[in-house]
Amino acid sequence: MINFQTTLDSLPIGAVFGTYLISALIVSEFGYRFGYWLQNRTKDEKEGPTTMIVGSLLALLAFLLAITMGMAADRFDRRRSMVLEEANSIGTTYLRAGYLPEPASGEVQDLIRAYVPLRIIEGNQVDLRERLARSSQIHKELWSIAEELARNNPESDVLALFIESLNQTIDLHETRIVAGIYSRVPHTILLLLLAGSLLTLAAMGYNSGLMQRRSSATAILMIIVLGAVITLVVDIDRPQGGFLIVDQTPLIDLQEQIGAPGLIKNP
Repeated sequence: MINFQTTLDSLPIGAVFGTYLISALIVSEFGYRFGYWLQNRTKDEKEGPTTMIVGSLLALLAFLLAITMGMAADRFDRRRSMVLEEANSIGTTYLRAGYLPEPASGEVQDLIRAYVPLRIIEGNQVDLRERLARSSQIHKELWSIAEELARNNPESDVLALFIESLNQTIDLHETRIVAGIYSRVPHTILLLLLAGSLLTLAAMGYNSGLMQRRSSATAILMIIVLGAVITLVVDIDRPQGGFLIVDQTPLIDLQEQIGAPGLIKNP
């Protein structure tokens, strides 16, 4: 079974808006024409009950939009806060590495200088998988150095502080992956939002057809506004490739503070 969210992520944000706009115009026009035809064929068909139903559908759609927007916004804020937490943790690890004996101190700080650029994710990163793999490799190298120091200095308080911050940095790596890639609005809710909005627009068109009058400009304006809001929800929920991108300033500032990475052999 094709994952709806994967298919949605494969489309540019502009294409999502355009596809929804076209689909909404089609279902709205179909609903209007069907209602108009039905009213001419069966004169006893009244618009009263449908008007009440359309009002209820609009209220339910607004409620669903509010819930979905809240879920997407919470996940976006979480991804943004994770960048700051990771920058603080990496910075602390770098500073505490200065207290380690040489050559471990220099090796650790060089590895961290190489690590920070890997954590700066801006826009649609096609090499994201490679960045994550290299990050994990640096984790292993850093932990190997920490293990060697711990065996030689098992009672060092300074080393314990360094290992604590290093462990937090490694943990935040996985936490950020979960928050940035896997923590999404459930695709069933997005599907319900899209389908529900289209059905509501079809019902509005049908009701206008029964009354045999409508305002095309108002209908088009509502479709555009509704499409823009739904596209915004999709964009906020999308970790990469949209107009709304998580600010990477904390990590960029950290990179400027600690300097460029040294020459490190790739694994």
